[in-house]
Amino acid sequence: MKRRQTPTKSAVLDVLTKAGKAMSQNAIEQEIPIDINRATIYRVLNRFCDDGILHKVIAEDGKQYFALCDRCDDTHKQHQHYHFKCTVCETLECLPSEVSFSIPQGYVVENVNCVLTGVCKNCA
Repeated sequence: MKRRQTPTKSAVLDVLTKAGKAMSQNAIEQEIPIDINRATIYRVLNRFCDDGILHKVIAEDGKQYFALCDRCDDTHKQHQHYHFKCTVCETLECLPSEVSFSIPQGYVVENVNCVLTGVCKNCA
């Protein structure tokens, strides 16, 4: 379904594109140059997730981060790749490796959320 482009949607995408990393809603909100209601930003972020433009990552502290789906396509909508959160700079980024795992027969995986924590290459 083709959705209408709005200043809010453009601003959110611009912030995430320039950042080049996953960001929390609060971080996105602080970077947007126009005055936008917090609930509107949240709705836009979730709509982008539904449309496959972004994917949501939930870190170990329960905080939600949003990342552009630059490597995602129609056959990889589950976003099965690792994420890394730095304990020093608190950056959360997508890693280029696909998740590989096995589960007992009869189970069906619908979503994967793999967040590794440690010190990133910039802080090491």
